[in-house]
Amino acid sequence: MSDHNPGLRPWRDIARRSSRQIMVGNVPVGGDAPISVQTMTNTLTSDVKATVDQIRRCEDAGVDIIRVSCPDVESTAALKQIVRAANVPIVADIHFHYKRGIEAAEAGAACLRINPGNIGSAARVKEVVDAAKANGCAIRIGVNAGSLEKDLLEKYGEPCPEALIESALDHIKLLQDHDFHEYKVAVKASDVFLAVAAYMGLADAVDCPLHLGITEAGGLIGGTVKSSIGMGNLLWAGIGDTIRVSLSAEPEEEVRVGYEILKSLGLRTRGVRVVSCPSCARQGFDVIRTVQKLEDALSHIKTPLSLSVLGCVVNGPGEARETDIGITGGGNGKHMVYLSGVTDHHVEDADMVAHIVKLVEAKAASIEAGESLSADDSHGVAA
Repeated sequence: MSDHNPGLRPWRDIARRSSRQIMVGNVPVGGDAPISVQTMTNTLTSDVKATVDQIRRCEDAGVDIIRVSCPDVESTAALKQIVRAANVPIVADIHFHYKRGIEAAEAGAACLRINPGNIGSAARVKEVVDAAKANGCAIRIGVNAGSLEKDLLEKYGEPCPEALIESALDHIKLLQDHDFHEYKVAVKASDVFLAVAAYMGLADAVDCPLHLGITEAGGLIGGTVKSSIGMGNLLWAGIGDTIRVSLSAEPEEEVRVGYEILKSLGLRTRGVRVVSCPSCARQGFDVIRTVQKLEDALSHIKTPLSLSVLGCVVNGPGEARETDIGITGGGNGKHMVYLSGVTDHHVEDADMVAHIVKLVEAKAASIEAGESLSADDSHGVAA
């Protein structure tokens, strides 16, 4: 994972909320760790091949942690194979049956998504906590406005920030009563205002890491907008240690949107950050289709770098000066290419996309080689 962007100007910097750090497998969550990006599989967990194939696609997109549903014995039985095949920590989603939590911990899950108050007696809570301790497993408390406890709904009359916070604190106490502190908490709602208010209140009340999400956000476009507004507000305020964008879309799309949110705030850097214009009658080439082609062709690039794609010379040169590689539309089918903010050469319209892809790939390889050399040098000095 990439660290917080060191190049930010002071007026753009974000002071993150101070939280204690826990480990979810080999991924640190909270403290000064990078904000992790999560998603959830939608395959039957008992179908090992389908689940692992989906995990692979999410790993290619850069996911840090993946959650899988474990509603039955068949799922927890398959979990051991899935954990072994995955390259990222696996969170087992447990709702009500305490035995599934024990089985998942023993199968190698890095974290259990479970609400302690929903799994029965204090003795059952203790059994799950003991299993988590014995297997080095963290716990994620997941409060949701759509499934609040009946007594809280009766007390408050409806889902509200105070109800979500009280539910979270009640679940936290059940873990603390058993001297368990390796937990993170989410207070999700599909209502942006409700979720943001609940997270802000909880952030003041606890020191544990917070997992952000606007639940049931919607489809790819609508859900992206809602998630960006809700989580963007919280992240800008320094709240949030791990995120999941909940979309009615494939899990890898959730990962991509999650990274775009973090990249826009300078909180993570991964892959190509594209700066492009909305296009207008001045454009010297088809900006919309060009950007689509470039984003598809460059989706495999993991190295952080920037690319500006501007249709004309009005804003193009200024934007190109701020990016690693840039292109602005020109006349007669010839377009200006900028390297490190400086005009460098022209490219013909027909060759433009392939040419830019080669430039980006070469720049990424150069950056990676430089980072590798630097790491080798520092290792040699230390030796």
